[in-house]
Amino acid sequence: MRNFKMILQYEGTRYQGWQKQASTDNTIQGKLETLLFKMTGKKTEVQGSGRTDAGVHALGQVANFHSDTKMSPSEIMEYMNFYLPDDIAVISLMEAPERFHSRLNAKGKTYCYRVLNTAVPHIFDRRYVHMAEAELDTDRMRKAAEYLLGTHDFKAFTSNKRSKKSTVRTMEDIRIERAVSASMGMQGAEDEIRFFYSGNGFLYHMARIITGTLLEVGTHERKPEEVAEILRSGLRENAGELVPAKGLTLMEVRY
Repeated sequence: MRNFKMILQYEGTRYQGWQKQASTDNTIQGKLETLLFKMTGKKTEVQGSGRTDAGVHALGQVANFHSDTKMSPSEIMEYMNFYLPDDIAVISLMEAPERFHSRLNAKGKTYCYRVLNTAVPHIFDRRYVHMAEAELDTDRMRKAAEYLLGTHDFKAFTSNKRSKKSTVRTMEDIRIERAVSASMGMQGAEDEIRFFYSGNGFLYHMARIITGTLLEVGTHERKPEEVAEILRSGLRENAGELVPAKGLTLMEVRY
């Protein structure tokens, strides 16, 4: 049985997340497994590096599957991209060692959350950015983000209250950058703020709750020091709002 590793890009707008569900076939994993069944005639399970939520996008999602197909990696990739919908693409596909597992072998991930900090709508970015009209203080948000670096219990920054698994994670880096929104080009001001999060793993809704909390620091609703208090409390209700999924993109998975 051969093991194939693939890197995927997808726009998550119209999908119910990565994970296949009994109630709908409108998921990324579901689309991939349906196509591989069509290709091989056999039920094929696709393992992803993680479960992106409904509406979340990916530039570098990693997945793997086992198959005894005689097709070459380039033939499989060509076949998949021919039949996949236009908002899902395989950008790399290769054979991997038999024991490679996209989730269990992952060492870290980087996410980016995009915020449009203006009252002027940017039509061509609307599916990929969260719009926040109030002026945001990036220096205050960077100061607050420093409290999240390192290894902590991030229980206060997850929506999953029932899980018995460890909520300890290591946040390796947080970068907050101003940029010109892609659709505005050279004509626009630096009205987009991008939050880059790199860590060894992320809890359910973790990046989106952290972003919501930092935005409240940026609008002076909270002090930067409150982030440390939220961490210590372990209480979800002490953290900020859950910002919309559409602003979040999985950038890369590291092995």
